[in-house]
Amino acid sequence: MPNDSVQKWAFLADPDTYGWTELVRDGKAVWDGISNARAQNHLRTTRPGDLALIYHTAPDKAIVGIARVTTEPYPDPSADGRVVVDVEPLKALARPLSLAELKADEVLRDMSFVRMPRVAVQRVSDEEWQRVLKLSGTKLK
Repeated sequence: MPNDSVQKWAFLADPDTYGWTELVRDGKAVWDGISNARAQNHLRTTRPGDLALIYHTAPDKAIVGIARVTTEPYPDPSADGRVVVDVEPLKALARPLSLAELKADEVLRDMSFVRMPRVAVQRVSDEEWQRVLKLSGTKLK
């Protein structure tokens, strides 16, 4: 189970460009391409060990896995003023959770990325995190 001081996030990914499957295949990746100012502000506060739900945007529209941040934020070599972090896949959800399920759930319908899907890095509360694990049948050691 994650340490209570670990921050939890939702990282949105376009599965047609780079998604969970590619992250698992590669074993690690630079999480880049984040241009939204709010998402960049969130990314700047991530720390090694933080956990992130990987949410596939269209066409999947589902939380599919959990990744771990492995580095401090560092300058994006391809975009002045932006930062990136490195991530590694931790675990696929036992069962992906669709956007429809998130919107229908009393706890998860108010998740920030459900309400603001264009912000690619968003905080996830401990209550939301635990609910995602429970509904998806996923256990973390």
